[in-house]
Amino acid sequence: MLALTRGFNQRLFSFHKHLTRPLMATNAPLKPLKRVGTHNGSFHCDEALGCFMIRLTDKFSNAEIVRTRDAQVLEGLDAVLDVGGVYDPTRDRYDHHQKGFEEVFGHCFSTKLSSAGLVYKHFGKEIIAKELRVDEEDPDVHRLFLAVYKSFMEAIDAVDNGINQYDTDRPPRYVNNTHLSSRVGRLNLDWIEPDQSPEKENEAFQLAMALAGSEFLDSVRFHAKSWLPARSIVMECLAARRDIDPSGEIMVLTTFCPWKLHLFELEEEMKIDPPIKYALYQDDRSKSWRVQAVAVAPDRFESRKPLPAQWRGLRDEELSREAGIPGCVFVHMSGFIGGNRSYEGALAMAKAALKL
Repeated sequence: MLALTRGFNQRLFSFHKHLTRPLMATNAPLKPLKRVGTHNGSFHCDEALGCFMIRLTDKFSNAEIVRTRDAQVLEGLDAVLDVGGVYDPTRDRYDHHQKGFEEVFGHCFSTKLSSAGLVYKHFGKEIIAKELRVDEEDPDVHRLFLAVYKSFMEAIDAVDNGINQYDTDRPPRYVNNTHLSSRVGRLNLDWIEPDQSPEKENEAFQLAMALAGSEFLDSVRFHAKSWLPARSIVMECLAARRDIDPSGEIMVLTTFCPWKLHLFELEEEMKIDPPIKYALYQDDRSKSWRVQAVAVAPDRFESRKPLPAQWRGLRDEELSREAGIPGCVFVHMSGFIGGNRSYEGALAMAKAALKL
């Protein structure tokens, strides 16, 4: 038995020596994984997302996550998020709880940052550039950097810092527990969970990182693949608006795309005056055309100029007779949208609506 064991050990040593020889020949020691710290206990969306994002960077690629409040342990880590009472990007310290902290994203945004916002502010461009596989200085990277903050990241910062969405002392009209911060919060161990061990808590935090991270990447990819190309289409359509109607208040979308948010931003950027009142686009399902009244703001239901009151709620021949325009299909009761079987009919509806 001893001889058999000795023979097995010799073969194992020989195999190990064969595997390690190329590594030894390069004389390059294995690079140790970086360690990123955040607090243990109940977790929130901001540190879960921050930990996910920072591990997407070259500097902290696949870093080990250490969850503790022990100051001595935190001091020895390569980066620390949401704990420690220090914001110092030169040392990769990204806490936001300390007295006097008022850091914001910049670029006209005024919401105080959370730990996720701090990570995004310092590493967001790198993460987006890697996702697009372009250089960090590419102008599209900067556009997406701002767009993802506005549509995704800012809400994470605001919720974590307890900033109300509306300037009012009135209670909200309804409870919204469906946003990402709420869903991450529900991944914390329930008080009735029999296993409250640190290991179980860390497993829950890993789920929180995965949830927050997947939605962050979904946002980045949506903006890269859908939002950015749509912006170019809306810009071209705005530039051609006076070819559609001398008023300059009607825009025709040559290709249907998500246009509403772009419209408000580009109107300001391109100094569009007067502002667009109606957007025309083809409904691919029915092959008819839509006339949509532009809202007064991206988050408002009221229209700048609703379709005429005398058209609202009417359909087909009755609407065509009332409007004096053939091919009408409908006008919504609120006047925010209507339809016509042809482009010419939809344009005639928009032009008539401007004068009524």
